[in-house]
Amino acid sequence: MGIFSYVRSIYALDTIDTRFTNSSSTPYKAVLDARIDPATSTSKRYDSIQGDAVKTDRNGRPLAEPSKWNTPEFYIYYIVFLTVVPYMFWIAYDVSRPSDPNYHKFEPYLSPGWIPGRKIDISDAQYFTFRRNIPYMSILLTLHPLARKLYNRLRPIPSRNNSPKVNGSLPYGSTAEGEARLEQRASFDFGFAVVFLAALHGFSVFKVLLILYANFVIATRLPRTYIPAATWIFNISTLFANELSAGYPFAKIASFIWPLGADSGNALVSWGSWFDSHSGIMPRWQILFNLTVLRLISFNLDYYWSLSQRGASVLEKKQLDPANLSERDRINISANAKDYNFRNYVGYAIYAPLYLVGPIVTFNDYISQIKYAPKTIETSRTIKYGIRFLLTLLAMEVLLHYDYCIAISKAHPTWSDYTPAQISLLSYFNLHVLWLKLLLPWRFFRLWALIDGMDPPENMLRCLSNNPSTVAFWRAWHRSFNRWLVRYIYVPLGGSSSRTWISTVRSVINYAAVFTFVALWHDISLNLLIWGWLIVFFMMPEVIAGYLFPRKRWENNPTAYRVLCGIGTVGNLVMMVTANLVGFAVGVDGLKSIISGIFKDYSGIVFILTASSALFVGIQIMFEVRQSEARKGIFLKC
Repeated sequence: MGIFSYVRSIYALDTIDTRFTNSSSTPYKAVLDARIDPATSTSKRYDSIQGDAVKTDRNGRPLAEPSKWNTPEFYIYYIVFLTVVPYMFWIAYDVSRPSDPNYHKFEPYLSPGWIPGRKIDISDAQYFTFRRNIPYMSILLTLHPLARKLYNRLRPIPSRNNSPKVNGSLPYGSTAEGEARLEQRASFDFGFAVVFLAALHGFSVFKVLLILYANFVIATRLPRTYIPAATWIFNISTLFANELSAGYPFAKIASFIWPLGADSGNALVSWGSWFDSHSGIMPRWQILFNLTVLRLISFNLDYYWSLSQRGASVLEKKQLDPANLSERDRINISANAKDYNFRNYVGYAIYAPLYLVGPIVTFNDYISQIKYAPKTIETSRTIKYGIRFLLTLLAMEVLLHYDYCIAISKAHPTWSDYTPAQISLLSYFNLHVLWLKLLLPWRFFRLWALIDGMDPPENMLRCLSNNPSTVAFWRAWHRSFNRWLVRYIYVPLGGSSSRTWISTVRSVINYAAVFTFVALWHDISLNLLIWGWLIVFFMMPEVIAGYLFPRKRWENNPTAYRVLCGIGTVGNLVMMVTANLVGFAVGVDGLKSIISGIFKDYSGIVFILTASSALFVGIQIMFEVRQSEARKGIFLKC
């Protein structure tokens, strides 16, 4: 493979996650077999290398339109694209230069940089913390897999290569070795989890384990009919309690148990204060515990659903090889009854590579993957994934050296000092920094999991600037969380439909319920609640438009439909930017200031019209990217 081909492969969808190019209902073994015998291919991944010809469905109808990359229309778009994009970066850079009149206001938020002549904007607390801890996390990423290898040598899996077959097809050795591998990996995960928690949170490890035990009791001791309601009540209450109590300081617990006044009471509070002073590397354990709550709910509901599958083997009924399940089967087929034990539960909930920020895997998927090594993990792909992480980190660093959008925002600027273009692009790049600061930790910890032999979903599919649909945007943003929401909230509530106006209203209500939970899960704050409701409100035009203008009515005029969708998507993008600015960047008051700054005079109107035209061009390119994927047999629904 040449150097250019290798670079292209680094940016291939398959490098990021095989789920993007392979159907979730197709075992990945079919992809591996297709490399040897292309005639046996049933996966999207192999079809994706067959060229850019238009593919058809079983009725002969085209799945995608002919390519437009070499049409006069798109040559015009290329000129606009090559002009506008560099100009966008120049505007953000221009207001970040020392020569800018407002530079003195945000300069205190800047730090010495490693690019000569430039400071760096690491005023965002989340990215600052991640960046500072990269060396230590890299050491942990190295030591954890090595510790597992050492443990595996001390406790090797017995070889059963000559084991007999059962029912003539399912290898007994495969099942037995799967159970042995689970025993080996789950024991290591449990032991490492306790040590990891103690190092991270010190004596607060007992608080975490107590919450885990209480949730485990709810799943395994309550009558079956009470499990779902009790699970949701307990875990949502835990979210609120963790926030309102600031993580249950031992000193406050001591003063509550034994009021001050007596000598013994003072001593108890002193002991509590001593415990609080030994709270590990991350004393505020409750800040990142929200993600663990999702795993607790996953365990309980997977266990609850498993109770209806007892007494019958789904694997035997469907004649499935447990070592070669598709991802959908790994998630939907319940684990064995004995696998829902406390050791496996703790190992799953505190699995070190995914404990702090995810991505999220369900309990069923976790058990399946520790029984049978996922075939999607290949050393060459993991190396490319690591290289792509480093390139993304480099992009973030360069951006923060030349665009000080976060520092400018933190300095509480007078937005009337900036032009509408400057205001809009500072807000736009603010959101890109938000996207990157989330993408980097998610990819780092997923890389750790891949090295350790676990394949969780990729959390980010599309770049922030490649999302024309509000609904599809949430399928691609924090994707593992989205899948969790669909499995444990959205589908049980009834999902969505736009066939009738009643079903459309029901869908909106379901969206509102989901995003209210999402907002409360992120943080108990008014800005995030408003963000959640704005997201639902801004989804409504797209949902209603889909009901009023179904694609099938425009089959004979696809160009007109594409233009119509492009115009509607311009409004979609503006609304998405607005909602995310409120929730994660400047808040409601900051948004008001930005809007008033843009529309302070007629130039704001001119800018909005110009920006909308540029957005329309970008949207047409987004549409064609998806059409190009469809021509290769890839349908990502986002």
